[in-house]
Formats: sequence, structure tokens, C-alpha cells
Amino acid sequence: MDFSWSELLVVGIVALVIIGPKDLPGMFRELGRITAKIRAMGREFSRAMEQAAKESGVKDVADDLRKVTSPGALGLDAVKSAADRFEKWDPLKNAAVPTKPLTPAPMPPAAPTATAADAAPPAAASAPEAAGPATAALYEKQAARQAVVGEAAAKLRSIARPDAAAAAAAPKAPGRRRKKPEAPAGDDA
Repeated sequence: MDFSWSELLVVGIVALVIIGPKDLPGMFRELGRITAKIRAMGREFSRAMEQAAKESGVKDVADDLRKVTSPGALGLDAVKSAADRFEKWDPLKNAAVPTKPLTPAPMPPAAPTATAADAAPPAAASAPEAAGPATAALYEKQAARQAVVGEAAAKLRSIARPDAAAAAAAPKAPGRRRKKPEAPAGDDA
């Protein structure tokens, strides 16, 4: 029970009024003796229970249970330390530096030309000398794709050139223009 100082003051004033100033010190002495007897009985009871537990072996069983269920005995401390190490692990900090690149050498840039024969370099020229058969096949496949892309780009440029010539012949003023409303047919002023 928690009593605040204001509550204790109220209880003291009520006790002073009801009991009176002459009998109040004797009452506090008697209350202190009763409280001391209750505390002594509680200590004696807990000692007796501890002694009974020692004699019956309950304490040994309880100690054994504590040892068995401890995190160290269950291996949980190892799991916890592993989890802590995993949380603190930084993959970029401890990354090993590769000894050779994991990607193949980049393809040389193809010059934009109008025909596919000019755009596609021979596969042997673009592949390094130390490339294996799978790498050489990959280079040939990439060169073929670049040839198709170059041919399509050349076609698009040839289609776009007549439009560019027509746009150059009739230059437009920049910005958006509104159409002027046409005059009604009946107004010839």
C-alpha cells in the first residue's frame, strides 16, 4: 500500500482528533510492536520454508532445472551470438575482391552505316583471342543483333529524311497558334 504524504497527514490529524493527544504516543508504540511481530513472523516462516526445501531436496531439483533450462545449456547463447553477428555483418565491408572480371569484355562500338554488311563486323575480329567457343558464339550473337539494330536505324533515318526536308522548306513560327474565326457569310460590310 502506497500512501502519499498528504494522505498520511490526513490520517494523523484524524487519529489526533479521535484518539486524543494523551493516548496517541502509546498507540504508536503499540502499532510499532505489532508491526515488528508481523515482520518477525514472516521472516521465521520464510526460513522454515527454505529449511524444509533443503531437507526434502526440492532446492537441488530446482537448481538442476535452472541449469538445464539455462540459455547456455540449451545452446541459445550460440544462436544469439550468431544472430548478433549476422545483424552486424556488412556485405560490402567484408566482400572479397574478384581476381578477374565476371563480365566479358565490352563490344567495340559499331559505326552507324546504311547497310547491314558494313554494320556487322566479323565475329573473329570482335572476340578476344583467348575467348572460348561459348564466348565466341555470344559475340557472334551480339554482333548479329547490332547488325539488325543498325539496319533498322538506317531504314528509319531514310524514312525520316523526306519529312525533315519538307519541314525545312516551310518553316513554322514557334509556339501554338489559334485559328481566327471566319467571318459570317452574310456580313459584307
